[in-house]
Amino acid sequence: MTPPRVGGDADGAGTSPAIDTSKPHPARMYDYFLGGKDHYEVDQEAAERFILAAPEVRLAVRANRRFMHRAVRHVVREGGVRQILDIGTGLPTEPNVHQIARAVAPGTRVAYVDNDPIVSAHSRSLLDDDDHTSVVLADLRDPRAVLDHPDVRRVIDFDQPVALLLVAVLHFLTEEEDPDAVVATLLDALPAGSHLVLSHATVDIHDDAREDAVNVYRNATATMNPRGRARVLRFFGDLALVEPGLVLVPDWRPDEPPQADAPPIGIYGGVARKNG
Repeated sequence: MTPPRVGGDADGAGTSPAIDTSKPHPARMYDYFLGGKDHYEVDQEAAERFILAAPEVRLAVRANRRFMHRAVRHVVREGGVRQILDIGTGLPTEPNVHQIARAVAPGTRVAYVDNDPIVSAHSRSLLDDDDHTSVVLADLRDPRAVLDHPDVRRVIDFDQPVALLLVAVLHFLTEEEDPDAVVATLLDALPAGSHLVLSHATVDIHDDAREDAVNVYRNATATMNPRGRARVLRFFGDLALVEPGLVLVPDWRPDEPPQADAPPIGIYGGVARKNG
C-alpha cells in the first residue's frame, strides 16, 4: 500500500496518478519475495536488505499466500460466500483469488482493491473482459470511498454475504491511522453471513523483534507495523472466529503436516464469521 493519492480512478476522475518509483513499494517488494518480475531496482534493493535481516521472509510470504488459498476455499465452500472484496490485493499472482474461488463455485464475484496504480494496471490487463470482477484504485485508509466506489458496487451486493480479505495489509497502517476504525467501517457494511479473512505480520516469535527488517520499510512508501497476537485479535471485534482461531499462518488448517525443520513464520492469520 501507498499513501492516499489525490485524483485518479479512486475518485472517479478517470485520470491515472503518477507512479512513484523513487521509493520501494510494499506490493512490488512482495512480488520480489514471491519470485515475480513486476518490480523496480529500488524495490529489489530494499527486498534484499530485508532478506538479510529476516532470511525466512520468502518462506513467510509463500506461507501467507497458501493461507489465503485455504481461507478463500473455506469461505466459499463451507461459508457459502459467492462474492469477495479483496483490499490490498497486490500484484496479480496465479492462482489469484477469483481463480481459487471459482474452482469451488464458478461465477463467484471478486472486487480487487489496491492503491498502487501499477497493481491496478496489471490487474486490469488481465481482467478487463471479466464481468464478474472489478479492479479498483482506492485506499484502505478511506474505507468509505472503497465501499462506495461504483466499480465495487457493480460487482458486490452488500445485501448478500461478502468475504472481506485483508491479507498482509493492515500492518502497513500505523496506530495514528486508526486501523480499528478502518476495519469496523468495512465490517459494519457487511451483512450477517459475511466473513473476514485477515493476516498480519508479528514479531512475537523473534527475539530480535526483526528490527533491522522492519526498518527497511521506513524508507518505503509505507511503514511496516508488526503487532502482537492480542492486538491483532482486536481487529476481529465480535465476529466468531472459526477453528483453529488466530494462529500463525502455517497452522491454519494446513493441507499437509509442517516440516520439522521449517523456520518460524511471523504472520498471524484467522477467519471469522459475522453472525446475525
